[in-house]
Amino acid sequence: MNRTFLTAEWRKLIMANYKLDPELLKPYLPYKTEIDLWKGACYVSLVGFMFLNTRLKGIKIPFHTHFEEVNLRFYVRYKDQGQWKRGVVFIKEIVPRPALTFVANTVYKENYETMPMRHHWEVLDDTQTVEYRWKKGRWNSLGIRASVVAEAITPGSEEEFITEHYWGYARISDKRTTQYEVIHPRWDVYSTLDYTIDVDFEGTYGAEFAFLNKMQPTSVFLAEGSEIEVNKGEEV
Repeated sequence: MNRTFLTAEWRKLIMANYKLDPELLKPYLPYKTEIDLWKGACYVSLVGFMFLNTRLKGIKIPFHTHFEEVNLRFYVRYKDQGQWKRGVVFIKEIVPRPALTFVANTVYKENYETMPMRHHWEVLDDTQTVEYRWKKGRWNSLGIRASVVAEAITPGSEEEFITEHYWGYARISDKRTTQYEVIHPRWDVYSTLDYTIDVDFEGTYGAEFAFLNKMQPTSVFLAEGSEIEVNKGEEV
């Protein structure tokens, strides 16, 4: 049976990563999962990227094939029949069209919100600039200037930890969780030259994340991305 629900390309992923106290994420932790740590540290990531050539069950939906997404996410793991599955939990996912929000919130029990969005990509001889913007009260932005030479992710690196989570988990209730698999090859990354983060975290994500307004990320990098498949969700 074909379990593929969505196919697309995820391209030019900016990933800004912050270390924080895992206790702050406990209210968002889905049942049966636990915080996934890297070298003892808990991470939350602000991620912006493009959906390209999107299809739902093989069908392109007019005006919904290419669009921006920005999300705030953290990292968890779930033991399934003795094997750990490493995944992400989304605090909020921002997209520009209401139909996308409706489908994601209904099918995957995620926390999508619709906002005006824009993006800018520019490639020069030896540098590239990528920026994603969204409006909630004011325009927020996440941008990076990086090299144009793609490099393989180093095994055991922070970049590997951030990118190599292939499951999504969502909290339905105190005793119910859904999971879905995201399939994609290992990604390449580009060396970061500089970046800009102009975000009202409180206005976008709530008062509990206002502290991020004053924090510097531990790292910001640009991943090229790839074609992806998202399988149908199921309850764990």
